[in-house]
Amino acid sequence: MKGWKLGDGGEQGSDAQALATFLAPLGVTLREYPVAGAAAPWLAPAQLDAEGQERLLAALDSVFRVLQEEKGYQERDLVVLHPEHPQLAELDAKFCRIHIHEDEEVRYIVDGEGVFGFVLADGRQLEVTVSAGDYIHIPAQVEHWFRLNGARRIKAVRYFSARGGWTPVYQERAMQQFPRP
Repeated sequence: MKGWKLGDGGEQGSDAQALATFLAPLGVTLREYPVAGAAAPWLAPAQLDAEGQERLLAALDSVFRVLQEEKGYQERDLVVLHPEHPQLAELDAKFCRIHIHEDEEVRYIVDGEGVFGFVLADGRQLEVTVSAGDYIHIPAQVEHWFRLNGARRIKAVRYFSARGGWTPVYQERAMQQFPRP
């Protein structure tokens, strides 16, 4: 986790304990799982074909096994976004609106970085930059968004207990303005 900031020019920092205090009432958790060295050949290329994606997922099996035992996840897939992705702008815009899901959202960032935003219980909004090694668990019904940062590159494993609950249900709440790098 690289850092966090509150909207409307609020405070910012990189203190993990302060961030955990903000996120605890929402049930959002952040952890770190170092990215296995065996994954290295599939991290450097911006694009991966289907075989490369499967090999990267296999290299990360140890994290999947831990999460299967702990949370019961049955499936996983890999999101690979990069500046040359043909639908990058559409995908970034789709999730850069406040929304909820009927199921939990779980991501393990293995390369690059991005920004998750949250609506706190008091209505303030918080953005958290996640990067390689960060695991984030967002419970169902938590108002959030995701956007790419200036690097516009991320590889993230998504974990599922059941497919289908990740359809965004957009909320009418306005997003506060956060400075973009």
